[in-house]
Amino acid sequence: MYGYSWIQWLFLFFLYSFFGWCFESAYVSIKSKKLVNRGFIRGPFLPLYGSGALMMLLVSMPFQDSLVLTYLAGCVGATALEYVTGVAMESLFKVRYWDYSNQKFNFQGQICLSSTLAWGGLTILMTHVVHTPVARLMNALPYSVLEAVTMVTLVCFTADFALSFKAALDLRDVLIKMEQARQELERMQRRLDVILALADEERENRREERENRREEREQRYSEFVENMREDIQQRREDIQQRREELAAGIESRFEKLRVALANPELHFEPRQEIQELREKFTLQMQRRETASYAQDAIRRGILRGNPTMVSKKFSDALEELKRSVADYGKKNEKDQ
Repeated sequence: MYGYSWIQWLFLFFLYSFFGWCFESAYVSIKSKKLVNRGFIRGPFLPLYGSGALMMLLVSMPFQDSLVLTYLAGCVGATALEYVTGVAMESLFKVRYWDYSNQKFNFQGQICLSSTLAWGGLTILMTHVVHTPVARLMNALPYSVLEAVTMVTLVCFTADFALSFKAALDLRDVLIKMEQARQELERMQRRLDVILALADEERENRREERENRREEREQRYSEFVENMREDIQQRREDIQQRREELAAGIESRFEKLRVALANPELHFEPRQEIQELREKFTLQMQRRETASYAQDAIRRGILRGNPTMVSKKFSDALEELKRSVADYGKKNEKDQ
């Protein structure tokens, strides 16, 4: 049984948080092929590892004589801590700082079977190998020195945690605003699609109307030409008939004149439609708000220190922020 004071428990929390940061940062840096300051806060601490270490010590306390029960207690206790912490952080900050969705036998991406089995092995390693020399070192330190180191570390840790917590909330707000802007743009795009469809329909209707009017004009013109042709033909026939009648009359008069001249006793004295068409379309587009999130070192550190961070609801916005931070870093490297 452990009979530590709260100062000693707090010292162990900071110590194991530091060990966890060393392990996690080295692993992620090697995997990413670049230095990564892993974790939620900017200092050399991973609170989840410190909490997990204390959880392992506490849950295995009744089973220190049995490796099997210690293993099982570590599996259950550490997995429960990981799940509760992950769900709480995702609910509060809208992102996951670790994600097991690509692992087999995972639950909601927060925990997975391989991680649970690893926690059990780490519990045995912690309680039977690591913690014994650590506890011996801690007990060898003067209590006043231990208390002073712990309190100074607590002040630094609290200040770092406060700044990181605010940066994480800022990240959440930026993601929410970017998602709202994206949704607004999608609504505007759908509205524009409707307007364009209506405009195309109106244009097609007017084209059909113009086509119908053109056909009507052609038909009326054809009828007009045909009527004119018939009228001209009729006039020609009438003129020809009157010409023949006139010629016959003249011939008759010449005959009478000839007869008269032959008799010496006789003496003679001699729409256009105009239609105006008018179209008017007003299209508005709100430019997506872009955030200057990448310009803040603490905010930028959260994204760089957690390259596996994901968000179910704000995945597009989070990826855009990651690209912004990466571009900002490349720009600084070129400037230097």
